Amino acid sequence: MTDVRTPSAEPAPTPRVARVLNASPILLVADVVKAAEYYADKLGFKAPRMWGDPPNFCMPQRDQCIVALNQVGPDAGYRANASFEGRFDVYFDVDDADALFAEFSAKGADIVCEPEDMPYWMREFQVRDLDGHLLAFGHDISPRSETP
Repeated sequence: MTDVRTPSAEPAPTPRVARVLNASPILLVADVVKAAEYYADKLGFKAPRMWGDPPNFCMPQRDQCIVALNQVGPDAGYRANASFEGRFDVYFDVDDADALFAEFSAKGADIVCEPEDMPYWMREFQVRDLDGHLLAFGHDISPRSETP
């Protein structure tokens, strides 16, 4: 007897494509307690927990954004990206750079430059943290295409 199989009427399942959901930069700092205080007091991030005894790591968060701060020893020899011709250490996408600039200015953050429209369709400003990290905060100003 011949074995005849009927093809399945159901299509093969489509493989699931994994998504990247977020990124959390890790910044090297000289004193994690002082760095966390700066991020809280000047930038509105909250660090509910520190790890280590004494503390050497924390993860301050504001809204859905987390920045890990990792303390290194005094002889670590790290340099912030900003020391390389002013390159950013972190770029934060925000919904209103001007409002955030006003908030950070009022709190006494180390403002590097005021909000400015950039040729790459972002309105951004820059802040420097205690360890020299250059943080940019910007929102999209690209022209929106209108759909009918």
